[in-house]
Amino acid sequence: MSILPNIFKQESEIPPEYRLERPISVTHYLCDGKLVEFHGETTKVTSPICEQVDGKWVPTFIGTTPNMTDEQVVSCLDAAVRAYSNGAGAWPTMPIEGRIRHVEAFVEELIKRRSLLINLLMWEICKNVTDATKEFDRTIDYIRDTINALKDLDRGSSRFEIKDDIVAQIRRAPLGVVLCMGPFNYPFNETMTTLLPAIIMGNTCVFKPPKHGTIMFKPIIECFAKAFPAGVVNSIFGPGGAVITPIITTGKIDVLAFIGSSGVADKIRVQHPHPHRLRCVLGLDAKNPAIICKDADLDLAARECVLGALSFNGERCTAIKIIFVHEAVANEFVEKVCKEVAKLKVGLPWDKKEDGTYCNITPLPERGKVGWMQQMTEDAVSKGAKVVNEHGGDYNETCYSPAVVFPVTKEMKLFHEEQFGPIVPISVFNDLDVPIEFIRESKFGQQVAIFGRDADEIAHLVDPLVNQVCRVNINCQCQRGPDTFPFTGRKDSAEGTLSVSDALRCFSIRTLVAAKKTPMNTAILQEIVHDRKSAFLSTDFIF
Repeated sequence: MSILPNIFKQESEIPPEYRLERPISVTHYLCDGKLVEFHGETTKVTSPICEQVDGKWVPTFIGTTPNMTDEQVVSCLDAAVRAYSNGAGAWPTMPIEGRIRHVEAFVEELIKRRSLLINLLMWEICKNVTDATKEFDRTIDYIRDTINALKDLDRGSSRFEIKDDIVAQIRRAPLGVVLCMGPFNYPFNETMTTLLPAIIMGNTCVFKPPKHGTIMFKPIIECFAKAFPAGVVNSIFGPGGAVITPIITTGKIDVLAFIGSSGVADKIRVQHPHPHRLRCVLGLDAKNPAIICKDADLDLAARECVLGALSFNGERCTAIKIIFVHEAVANEFVEKVCKEVAKLKVGLPWDKKEDGTYCNITPLPERGKVGWMQQMTEDAVSKGAKVVNEHGGDYNETCYSPAVVFPVTKEMKLFHEEQFGPIVPISVFNDLDVPIEFIRESKFGQQVAIFGRDADEIAHLVDPLVNQVCRVNINCQCQRGPDTFPFTGRKDSAEGTLSVSDALRCFSIRTLVAAKKTPMNTAILQEIVHDRKSAFLSTDFIF
């Protein structure tokens, strides 16, 4: 492969608004409501954006993060356990309105740090300006929507039900202590889409930031410290294997909320001494296919597939990871895909294209990822495929130019393995049973995208595929949003469902208080409700 032109710049060439005052080191961790100063071993954090040192371009040093000890991470867990206090703590017994006020205060603190958090997203994981801004703003909207969804949920529970002479009130109650771990590709959004629903439902939490995108949690834990009571939220920092084992093996974690690889999730789960008691909310791997029927609008299909495959460098679980195209239109479709890919520009997050939009392809945050992309591509080429787009697979330091690989067959790694990067594998079929068989035999089951015009043919695909994946997209890319829609997967792709309302249910359980409808019990319940003696037994309506 040839070498990409160097995209990196001297500090003076970076727009002032995007420069980062370095180093920014995480020097504290949040435990029991306090920002505890850390003393000990640290990990150096570098950016995929390179700087020149002694005539060489090397990843820019940003700062350091703590490598917490077993004792320190267990102290954070113990703080969460105390705050929950077997469900009797101040937080799980707090009226919903009270918990909402704390979450609203947290949002206010986050907004004050908006510019810094967006800039850190660009430097740590190389999201361009548009995507980094969208991640922050979308997350704030998600939290606000969660508050509104909880109000709706509670309104439906603010009444007693009477059946067979039994009077009862049914509400959702928290599950206990939650361990939250988000992914590097959406470090802010995906962490908050599990952490905030867990908290607002009355659980207490320990969370670990992802391996990449850790520095940005320095201002976030400051927001938590200001907004929440002691022990409700606690942070741990360090290598996953080192800091998770000491707390998961205690058996004190009630819920695991993890977004990442299925292999890591399995390793965590089996360490719990009572795995049948550990509830899991998991967003895992995917190999989402697109199916291009012979009557598809090829211009639309090419645009959507390139957008779906290469947004944020293809480093999304919802990305299109392989495309199946009917042999009758394969060559024409591949040509159109290559033209769409040619419109993309490799650059830094703040670099603009001629049309004023920001660069589409940015440096890859994972160390060794460029080498992994090369290996996947070379394996396919060695088995008969070609890189068919100009400059496909060119690289420079942490940058990799998108490669369109065609035709991809079963013998190649790209056919089966999730590349999680800027490679677009295209395979040919002459019978719809071929892509259906791929999906049926795959260990993943998140989404599929179908492109075509024939309603009968699309219906023929939809009916079997809805029982193999959890979202079928018609004439559009695979995606998560809108956040009100359920987001989950079958097989090794997910466990539990995340959306604004579904997440509230994931982190809670239906619980009821019941009594025979006798004069004595009626009087007791009326007194409790009238005098507001209980947060659970209440008919208050939240506006």
